[in-house]
Order: sequence, then C-alpha cells, then structure tokens
Amino acid sequence: MMKKKFSGWTVAALVSVSLFAGMEINKVISADNIYEQLKKFQDVLSFTEKYYVDNTDAQKLTEAAINGMLNTLDPHSVYIPAKAFERVAEDFRGKFEGIGISFRVINDTITVLEPIGGGPSARLGILSNDRIVRIDDSSAIGFDDQKVMRTLRGPKGTKVKVLIARPGVSEKLDFEITRDEIPLYSVEASVMVTKDVGYVRVNKFNEQTHAELSRALLKLKGEGMKRLILDLRNNPGGYLEEAVRMSDLFLDGGTKEKPKTIVYTKARKSDFEESYAAKTGEEYEKTPLIVLINNASASASEIVAGAVQDWDRGLIVGEPSFGKGLVQRQWKLGDGSAFRLTIARYYTPSGRLIQRPYDGKDKEKYQREAYERSEEEGENIDHQFESKNGADSLGPVFKTNSGRSVRGGGGITPDYIVKFAHVTDLYTTLFRRNLFYDYIKSYMEGPGLKLRQEYTQLLRFKEKYQISDEFVEGFRKFISSKDVSINEEEYRKDLVLIKLALKSWIARTLFGFEGLIVTSLDVDPQFQKALTLFPEAEKIARLN
Repeated sequence: MMKKKFSGWTVAALVSVSLFAGMEINKVISADNIYEQLKKFQDVLSFTEKYYVDNTDAQKLTEAAINGMLNTLDPHSVYIPAKAFERVAEDFRGKFEGIGISFRVINDTITVLEPIGGGPSARLGILSNDRIVRIDDSSAIGFDDQKVMRTLRGPKGTKVKVLIARPGVSEKLDFEITRDEIPLYSVEASVMVTKDVGYVRVNKFNEQTHAELSRALLKLKGEGMKRLILDLRNNPGGYLEEAVRMSDLFLDGGTKEKPKTIVYTKARKSDFEESYAAKTGEEYEKTPLIVLINNASASASEIVAGAVQDWDRGLIVGEPSFGKGLVQRQWKLGDGSAFRLTIARYYTPSGRLIQRPYDGKDKEKYQREAYERSEEEGENIDHQFESKNGADSLGPVFKTNSGRSVRGGGGITPDYIVKFAHVTDLYTTLFRRNLFYDYIKSYMEGPGLKLRQEYTQLLRFKEKYQISDEFVEGFRKFISSKDVSINEEEYRKDLVLIKLALKSWIARTLFGFEGLIVTSLDVDPQFQKALTLFPEAEKIARLN
C-alpha cells in the first residue's frame, strides 16, 4: 500500500497542477515581517510608476520582481506567465480540446506532421504532409503557430471546416472536423523488438502515464513479451505519484518487517512530507527489466530509476541522469499566471538525495553542467566509476538491497555506462536546419506516395525497407543546393547515420512519431547494449 503521512495533497516531483486561488502568506511567514516587506515593495512600485523618466508597465515590473525573488531560491522555483500556463496545464492533464494534429508552418503554409491517433482528424483520414490552406471561410496562409492553435483548438463538440491540399491529389479536399478531447500521449512507443523483448518509451509523467503504460504492457504481453526495456531518456519528469505507480508495476511489496519504499520526501513543514511503499500483486514484478536513462532524464524519471536500482530490481543503462531531487508545489494566481515553489526534497529507498548542488550557480550554468559530466564507459555494477567522475559523484555512499554501493548528490549513475558517439558538424547542421525532414517531405509528395500502400506495418517497414545509394545521392544534391558545405571525411563518417535519419523520417511520415523512434533504435548504442544485458538484469534481480 502507498503510505502517506497526510492525505488530500498530491506532491509532484516536477510540478503539481493542484491549483489554489491564493495562499495565506501570513500563516507561512511572520505576519509583521511579510507586511513590512510588502509595504516596501508597494512603495518602490508606486514611486517608479509616478516618477520614472519613461512610462512604465506595472505588470511587467511586478513579474520581473517575482522572477528575481524566485531566482534567489533554487533553479526549479519559477514563475509561469498566464499565456504559458494553459499549455503547461494541458501537458500535465495529458489532454486538450481541438482537431488532433501535430503541425509545422512551412513556407507560410500549415503542414500536418501527423494526425494524433484516435483523434478527429485521424478518424476522418487526414494524413501527414497534408496542407491546410483554408480554415472556415478564411485563408490560412501566413498563420504563425499561435494563430494556428487559436483557430483550430476549441471546445469539444464544436466544428471547424478546413480545406486541404494533398500531395498527389489534384483537387482540394474539404473536411468538417468536430473538435474533441485530444490525448497528449506520454507513452511515445510500445513495440516488440525481438520475439520476447518489449520496448516502451515514456516521455513525461502526466495524469495519464500509469494508465497508458498499463495498456502498453498488456498489449506487449499479448504479443509475447517476456522481458522489457523501459526507455526514460529525455524524460524531464512530472507527477511524483505517477512515478510511484510506474515503479510499483515492477516492485513487490517486500515483507511486513521490510516493506519496499519507493520514494519519500523531507520538508521544512511536516505537512509536505510523504512516504510511498510498493504493494505486491502486479503481474510484471518478475519481468526482467532494463531502464534506459540519460543526462536529460530528471525528477520522476530518477524516482523510477532510483527505486529499481536501490532494490536491485533490474539494470540501469545509459548516462547519469540530470540530478533533480526537489519537489515543487504550483499555485495559480488571480490573473491566470502561476508559480512553482520548492517545498521538499525527495529521497530514494536507500536514502539518496539525487539533487545536484546548485548554490552559487546561475540557472544556465546549473542546466549546462548536467550535460558536461565525463564518465568512463563500461560495466559499473559495483559503481566504482563514481569516484573517478568529478565532484557531483562524490556524495555520500549508500547501499542497495544486495549491498552494492551507490552515491547520492549527482543524479542516478547507471549500472552500465554507454555514451552516444559524437556526430560531426555536418550531421549537426543537417539536423539543425531540418534538411532531413524537408527532403523526405518532398519525396513523400512524389515517388514516396506509393509507400503508403506498400508498407502498412511498422516492423515490416523497419525490416524490409532500405535506403538506396541513388536515394542518398539525391539527398546529397539536395543539401548542396541548400548551400551546405560538405566535408568529405565527415560525410563518410556520418553516412550510416544519414541513411538511418532518412529512413526514420519516412517512418515518421508513414507511422507517426513511434515510427521514427523505433526505426532509430537500429543504431542506438544504449538500446543495442541493453539488448545484450538481460542475463545480468535477471542475475541482479535474482530471477534466474
């Protein structure tokens, strides 16, 4: 059972969207002190508005003061302007209301990247690469991203007409779309990668994550899954309770004498302290498990990785995680804006605080340091590498359930450290300028149209489709026409990656973002290493 020291509050590792109209600050801080400081701020704002040499904007001045105040606390206490808040709330609710497409404005034209599966656009047959040229009775040419969202989003049940230009079809296509509730999926991919290994990639922890993951695992189990790779790379976190539920899928409850804690929090105010424990009864508690993490895996992702590692439940593979062990509460303000305030720290089952040091660092330096750490590659089961990898790794030593040494204070260090190879400047340029996408977009409007009929299953496409030398040569001519200087040595070095990127973008056009992810696994060194490590994962979890 989950054990809580209080009920009614949902603590979030990254952010909680429990919203409150306000906060009685005088109950948190001495009333005399807080009113004295508020009076001081009111005087400065009033004098500035009356006497400053130029006209002032009181709202901007107030927001700047709020940002300045929160910046003195920690890197994760932040102010969210009203314009940004609704988007943030949507991300964590896991849904919004609209027509259900991801899009990009290209040459002043709204281009559909993909219809969201199960949404109204997908149900009507709208396809990737479709161009929306008219919305209702007005031209949609020249819209920016914000105007597209304002026009196409709207309450569930309302209707909007769009006129679409489709590659390969001479006449424009009329659609009347009834807006609906659109899921923002946190499970980006769930697929069998061998006859018995399932792969699931989770990109955030929102309200729907546990439900989505449970459905994905059930589907994979029906397809023969006996072992699982759980990919939390580039997952910035989200709800702490969703991380607890995810962890609990794989952990049993332990014993009465030694229950298995998943995570607990410590705070200055005891009301903000909680402890969560696993319960026995989930069907994946004996499934061999490998968790992939990297430098951008943070917060709730680190809770899952930390619980798996501390209880020796499976292997952690990849690169050290970001190192965010602070818990935020979010309050909504009267004008629609909001702020997040750090209220507690969280700890893994062994007692590790994952938070990296931040005192004396500006936010840019603090963020950058997560990606600048240098680790030796290789097996790290007994965590000998930490002592060689700099100050962030030299936190206190803790013990896993089996007695392995692990350290706190610098993120989760994997049991096997595997890095991505550095790409050349040429590949970086092609990626940054979206030239892979641009080339495939043109290809899928012409010769590639036939691929929609030829390949209807992602895994068949992944296994059978090959990028020909002629195709690559066409791409080379294309990038030359875009004034890209081609270094021959870099081009040869990147050729395998270039071919894979082209194939992956075709897969995205045909099968959505899941297609791009799954196709890219072919040259993913962290994933490929994980595939070989299940005997070790079973050994450490005592499953064999």
